[in-house]
Amino acid sequence: MAQRLIALGLLFAASTSQAALAQALNDPTRPPSAASPQESEAAPSRLQSVLISPTRKIAVIDGRTVRLGERVGDATLVAIAPSEVTLQRGAKYETLRMHPAVEKKPVKKP
Repeated sequence: MAQRLIALGLLFAASTSQAALAQALNDPTRPPSAASPQESEAAPSRLQSVLISPTRKIAVIDGRTVRLGERVGDATLVAIAPSEVTLQRGAKYETLRMHPAVEKKPVKKP
């Protein structure tokens, strides 16, 4: 009987030490954690959506809704087009495109 209790105790100790060494699994559906302010300032802004109606123009930049004339970090939103926006930082202008890898080309007529 004592040997069985010792064997069970050793088995329990071995299983708990294995559990302590196991790595936690990351949830793939969990949104990424918010970056620190220094990291987000270094990363370029990303245009995610544009809403243009007769009464308003709105852009979604880095998950934040921005109206014409509002600030995005240290820049001001100065223009909104259907697939791009223009930011002004001092005397410099930066254009953010909805699909930066897509280049529009005119269609040649036969």
